[in-house]
Amino acid sequence: MLHGRVAEQVVIDRLLSDSRAGRSGALLIRGEPGIGKTALLDYAATAAEDIRVIRGTGVESEAELPFAGLHLLLRPVFDRIAALPEQQERALRAAFGLASVEAGDRLLVGLAVLSLVSELAEDGPLLVLVDDAQWLDRASIDALLFVARRLDAEGVALILAAREPFTAQGVAELPVKGLDATAAAALLGTGINPVVRYRVLAEAQGNPLALIELPRAAPVDGTALPLTSRVQDAFLSQVRRLPEATQGLLAVAAAEDTGDLRVVLRAAARFGDFLEDLHPAESADLVRVSAGTMTFRHPLVRAAIYQGTPPSLRLAVHQALADSLDGPDEADRRAWHLAMAATGPDEEVAAELERTAARASSRSGYAAAATAYERAARLSTRPETRARRLTLAAETAVWAGELDRAGALAEQGGGQLAMAAGEDTGQAGDPTLRARLTHIRATSDFLRGSPRTAHEALIDGAAMTDGARAARMLINALHTAWYIGTPELDRVAALLDALPLPDGDPMVPIVGFITAVLSRQDAPPPLAAAIDEARRAGADSPRDLVQACGIGLAAGQDEEVYETARSLVAEARTLGNIGVLPTLLFFLAETELFRGRHRDALTTATEGLRIARDTGQRQWVSQMTSFLAYLAAVEGDDERCRALADESLADDPVGDRWATWALGMLDLGHGRVEAALSRLESMAGSHQVSGTRCVPDLVEAAVRLGAPERAAEAFARYRTWAGYTRQPWAEALVLRCRALLEESEEHFTAALKLDGRPFERARTELLYGEWLRRTRRKADARTQLRAALETFERLTATPWADRARAELNATGSAAPTAPAPGVLARLTPQELQIVRLAAQGLSNRDIAAQLFLSPRTVGYHLYKAYPKLGVASRGELGTIPLSD
Repeated sequence: MLHGRVAEQVVIDRLLSDSRAGRSGALLIRGEPGIGKTALLDYAATAAEDIRVIRGTGVESEAELPFAGLHLLLRPVFDRIAALPEQQERALRAAFGLASVEAGDRLLVGLAVLSLVSELAEDGPLLVLVDDAQWLDRASIDALLFVARRLDAEGVALILAAREPFTAQGVAELPVKGLDATAAAALLGTGINPVVRYRVLAEAQGNPLALIELPRAAPVDGTALPLTSRVQDAFLSQVRRLPEATQGLLAVAAAEDTGDLRVVLRAAARFGDFLEDLHPAESADLVRVSAGTMTFRHPLVRAAIYQGTPPSLRLAVHQALADSLDGPDEADRRAWHLAMAATGPDEEVAAELERTAARASSRSGYAAAATAYERAARLSTRPETRARRLTLAAETAVWAGELDRAGALAEQGGGQLAMAAGEDTGQAGDPTLRARLTHIRATSDFLRGSPRTAHEALIDGAAMTDGARAARMLINALHTAWYIGTPELDRVAALLDALPLPDGDPMVPIVGFITAVLSRQDAPPPLAAAIDEARRAGADSPRDLVQACGIGLAAGQDEEVYETARSLVAEARTLGNIGVLPTLLFFLAETELFRGRHRDALTTATEGLRIARDTGQRQWVSQMTSFLAYLAAVEGDDERCRALADESLADDPVGDRWATWALGMLDLGHGRVEAALSRLESMAGSHQVSGTRCVPDLVEAAVRLGAPERAAEAFARYRTWAGYTRQPWAEALVLRCRALLEESEEHFTAALKLDGRPFERARTELLYGEWLRRTRRKADARTQLRAALETFERLTATPWADRARAELNATGSAAPTAPAPGVLARLTPQELQIVRLAAQGLSNRDIAAQLFLSPRTVGYHLYKAYPKLGVASRGELGTIPLSD
C-alpha cells in the first residue's frame, strides 16, 4: 500500500487510461533518493494489469557504456527488431554491438526505438518503465527522450524515474515530495520507542525510505540515533553488523554493480570470499539473488557500501574485477575497471580505454566515447599522446552535442600541445592537431552564440592546415561571417580564392562557386553545375554541400537552391542523417517562401524546428522560430508573430535579422508604417539574405510615410544586387520600387510583365491599384485589386487581403465575399506532410521513416485528415490538389 500518494497515483492512472485508448504520453517522476519513485513505478506496473510492461533500470557502473541501459530495457523484446525498417534495424543492432556498421546519426537509434515500441503497441497498449534514469548512459537517455517527445498515437505510456537534478526537456514532470505528517506517521507504524519515533519523524522529513530504515539503525533503548539522518548511513550501519567475509563480498558486488553473480564471485574468490558468505546479506534483506543475478535492495545500499570501502581495498577490488573480465564482449567493462584501479599514468590502460572509446564512437555512443577518450588522456604518460586523446574527446563531445564540454576539452588539448613543444602557449606542436582543436573550439563557440569568436578561430585554424580541411574551415568561417559583417565576408572570400586545392578534390567546385558569387565580378555560375561536379568528385553529401545552398540564395538562385535542398533533404532522410536536416530544411523553407509557397514553407519550417529541438541545435531553433514569426506576420497573426520573435531573440540573437524582418512585416501589413520603417532600416541592405530581400518592404514603408530618402541607399545596393543576379523576379521588384519612388506607371506595368512570385506580384498589383484609384482611374484599379485580392486570400495573407478589399470598396465596387478556406488550410503542417506522402503511394511505415515518426502516429494523422478532406481512404487522395 502506498501512503500519501493519491495525487501521484491519479496522474499515473490517467496516463495508463490514455494508453488503453490508443493515446501516448511520457512522464518523468523526479525526486530525492528514497522519496518513493520506485514505489510509484511499482504501482504503475501493478495498475497496468491488462497492459504489456517492459522495465529497465539505470546502472551507475554502466553509465559510460553506450546504449547499455537501452539494451537492458529492450532485451526481452529484441525478437521484434526484424519488423523495423532496414536502416533502423541496422542502427539498433550496431548500437547493441550485434552488427558492424559505420557510425551514423545518434538519433537514428532513437527513431528505431520509437518504431520498435510502436510495433509492440500493435498488439495492445504498452507501458515502458525506466528507473534510476540519472544513471543511464547518455546515448540511451538521448534515444529515450527522443521517443518521449515523438510519442503521439501509439498507445504507449513511458515513465522515467530519476533523482534531482535530472531533467527531460519537453516531457511532463511529476515532482515527488516528502509525505505529509499523517502519511509519514502511518508508514512508520506503531510499536516504536516514542523517543525514537519522534526523532525519526523529524529527521526523515517525510522521506519514505528514511522512515523505514532509520528505526532499524537506532539502538533498541532509543537513547541515540546515528550521527546523521542520512539513509545511506543507516544502510552502512546494517552492513557493519555482518561478518567480515560478507562485507568483503558486498564490497566487490558494489564495485561491479551490474549484478553478474559469476563475475562477482570470481573476483571475490581472490580475497577468500565465496557464495556462502552472501547468505547473511540475503537474510538481512540487503541483497537479492535470482537466476545468476545479484541486486541490492535499493541503490543507496550499493552507494553506502562502495563509499564506505577503504580506498586501498577499492583499488584492489577494481583490479580483481578487471582480471575476472576476460571475454571479448567484456573488454569495455574491463577497461573501465582497470582505469578505476590505476593509481597514476598508465599507457597500457590508456590504450585499452582508447579502444573502448573507438568502439563506442563506431556505435554512435559519442558521449561515452568522449568520456573514455578523456580518461585515457588523463592516464597517458606523454603530453603529445594526451593532446591527441583530448582532441578525440573534444571531437566526440561535439558530435554528442556537449558543446561546453567540447570547448573545455579542446582548451586542455591545446595546453598539452604547448607542453609537448616546451612552449607556454597553444601555438606550438603538431599543426594538424592544432587545427582540429581550433575547429572544435570554433564549432563550440558558434553553436553557443559567439559567431565572432568562432570566426577568428576558424581563420586561424585554416592557416594551420591545408587542402580540404582548410577549405572546410574557411567555408565554416564564411558561415560565421554572415552573422558579423561584409568585411569579414570579403576576408574569407579572399582566403578561399587563394587556397590551393589539388585537382580532383571534391571541394574545388564548391570553393569555386562560393568565390565566384562573393566576387560579383561576372554573372553567378549555376549552383547545380557546382553541385554535380562536386558529387562526381566524391563530395561527402550532404554535409560538404549544405553551405553552397546559402551562397546560392545570396546569388538569387532560388530555384536551383530549392531543387538542391530538396534533393539533399531526401538524401539525408534516406541516410538517417538527422543532425544536418535543420540546416537543409531552413534553406528549403526560405526558397518555398520566396517562391510564394507559404503553406509549404510553414510545413517545412515546423518540421525543422521540431528536429532542431530534438537535436539541441540552438542556432537553428532560433532561426526556425524567427522564420515562423515572419510567416505569422504575413498572415497578420499579431500575437503569434510577436511571441515567436520574442522567443527567437531571447534564445539566441543569431535569429535577430529574420525576427526583425518579421516584426517589420507585421507592422507594414497592419499599416504601422513608421514602426515598420524603423525596424527595416536597422537591417535592410546588409549582406544577409534577409537583409537583402527586405529592401522592397523598406521602400514601401518609406514611400507610404513620405520619407523615400530613408530607403535610397539600401535600394541602390539592392538594385545593384538584382542586376547581378539576372533574375526576372528580382528585376520585377526593382521596377516596383522605382514605380513607388518615381510615381511611375510605366514601372508598375513593366514589373507586372515580368515573371514575378505570387505574393510579390500581388503586392505590386495592390500598390498599382492604389495608385490608379488615387489618380481616379477606378475601373483600371479594380482589375489590379481583384487579382491581388484573389492571391492574398489564397495565401491567407489576411492584412494584405483586407487592404485590397478596402481599396476595392473605395472604387465603388463591392469586394467579393471571402472564399472558404482552401483544402490545405484545413490541415495541420504535419497532416499536410503525411497526406502528401500518402498520396504518392507511400505506406505508413515508409512515411514514418521519412518524417521520424511512428507508423501508428502516421495512421492517426491520416485518420484525422480524411474527414477534413472529404475522403474515406488514401486511394482518394490523388483526386485532391495538395500543392500550394
